[in-house]
Amino acid sequence: MTLIDFISHFPDEESCKQKFKEYRDHVGVICSKCGGKDHYWKKDKEQYECKRCKTRTTLKSGTVLHKSKLPFRYWFIAMHLLTSTKKSFSAKEIQRQLGHKRYQPIWHMVHKLRMVMGKRDDEYVLAGNIELDEGFFSTETPKEEKNKPLKSGRGSQRKSKVLVMAESEMVESPVKGKKPRRVGYLKMKVIDDLKKETINEVVSTLATDVDQIDTDDSTSYVDLKNFVPRHNSQVIPKEKVGETLPWVHIAISNAKRQLLNTFHDIKPEFLQNYLDEFCYKFNRRYFGEALFGRLLVACVSYKNEFRYKCG
Repeated sequence: MTLIDFISHFPDEESCKQKFKEYRDHVGVICSKCGGKDHYWKKDKEQYECKRCKTRTTLKSGTVLHKSKLPFRYWFIAMHLLTSTKKSFSAKEIQRQLGHKRYQPIWHMVHKLRMVMGKRDDEYVLAGNIELDEGFFSTETPKEEKNKPLKSGRGSQRKSKVLVMAESEMVESPVKGKKPRRVGYLKMKVIDDLKKETINEVVSTLATDVDQIDTDDSTSYVDLKNFVPRHNSQVIPKEKVGETLPWVHIAISNAKRQLLNTFHDIKPEFLQNYLDEFCYKFNRRYFGEALFGRLLVACVSYKNEFRYKCG
């Protein structure tokens, strides 16, 4: 959705509220007391009333906007900004665009939207042939590690480990200058360590329909052959990684560049939220203007479970 279209469709708070109600009516309301799905709309109270037990539900209740005191239009503007470009916006920039005095409510709103993106992507599992590798993303040093000597390399306290998986199919007749593989769905998951047990658990959860996994010869992947039809493990020279596992490394490189250009000093506990936004938009890269509506559906469908505090 272009900026002009957004302004035209949502010029004020009431227009945003009505659109949110339209999507809420379509998704359906479930009574928190009796589980009933049939409701009246009490226009004077702007609440749903359960036909069975008469319990009332507000328009925001049971959605990602649950208990939010921010206007509907704030949420709509934030959704538009996050879905209108391949890049991202920091909460500080969105606060500036909204002209809101306090940073914390805007920070919570933006991270709730990223959480919703992650929950939506969690519904899908990878299938077919996939590339798998790990990436190391720069984050703040955890509080418990700040007084310890800073390690170097991949074991540094300022590096968070991320398992990256991408559906990757060979192209029968690749065009000159193009990648020999066609990328499908992408997943990135922050992990605590590179132990084979950790890798096995993540892969078995997120890639249940996989036919083949391509990896390097890391010992972290030695057990994959036990629950994947085919595991293609090979020694990959550093200069050949981009050819053997092209899409996971393109994804890692692009994600790092986006985070570096947009955010500063990311805390490890929030890295997954930023990666969820990156993957959500990557996986819907052909949706175009429909992406705003898809995120709105997700916001209506998922109840807020965000309990983090910023600072």
